[in-house]
Amino acid sequence: MTDLPTGLSALADRYDVLLCDVWGVIHNGVESFPEACRALVEWREHHGPVVLISNSPRPSAAVVEQLDSLGVPREAWSAFVTSGDATRALLRERAPARVWRIGPERDAPLYEGFDLDLSAGPEDADFIGCSGLYDDETEQPADYADRLAIAAERGLTLICANPDRVVQRGSRLIYCGGALADLYETLGGPVLMAGKPYGPIYDLALAEAEALKGGPVDRSRVLCIGDGVITDVKGAHDQNLACLFIAKGIHGEAAIGPDGKLDPTKVEGLLAAERVGATHAMGDLVW
Repeated sequence: MTDLPTGLSALADRYDVLLCDVWGVIHNGVESFPEACRALVEWREHHGPVVLISNSPRPSAAVVEQLDSLGVPREAWSAFVTSGDATRALLRERAPARVWRIGPERDAPLYEGFDLDLSAGPEDADFIGCSGLYDDETEQPADYADRLAIAAERGLTLICANPDRVVQRGSRLIYCGGALADLYETLGGPVLMAGKPYGPIYDLALAEAEALKGGPVDRSRVLCIGDGVITDVKGAHDQNLACLFIAKGIHGEAAIGPDGKLDPTKVEGLLAAERVGATHAMGDLVW
């Protein structure tokens, strides 16, 4: 049965390192969550390093400005790794090449520094680089079906820099790269990913933790925090790391009972649907 602590402080004697998700846990794309940020500040000041681990498709250096603009204090984190950081290794292996690039212009830093022709389309590309939809405010994955079918027929590999299917932006859920990757797989196309729940991003995050601590990290004392069952919870589960599931993130009120409190039965149902387990669960991240 998943443990339901009242706050992160209740776990302070059990773990030395936090690997903490970003979107849905400490901000929603519009504003930061003050209580969650305070919890991370408290942890970092008194207990150990906080490594942010995000499925953002951009390299981490390109996302720090966004955190600052949303009011996430620098004191809340010690290091930052993204799916974009992990994905760049996959891109590097394939350069030089022609790429059908799918995603908004803000994700351009993902491809910087490689010999990649980004002007190709599904008919003439060597592979697909997907960081999301071109316009996630108006488009849906189905809008890409015809073009993806052409690429799948050619057997192009789709490298997805953001495995998230949806993310919370303010009060709405918007589609991410993982939703396009799912569609592409149903069309018979091969997909590669390095972000959560896959191993490469955890390797990067644990390497950052070891650098911060100046030596090896005891994996039994690492706590992953996240709101995505199929990304954060599954990733921790597959890596044999403890996990604190933030149930009210992208799942909204699905884990909340009539009394407004976390409902253990609903939490277990969310986790069981994906055949994973979480060590702990909270509605929102608080100290």
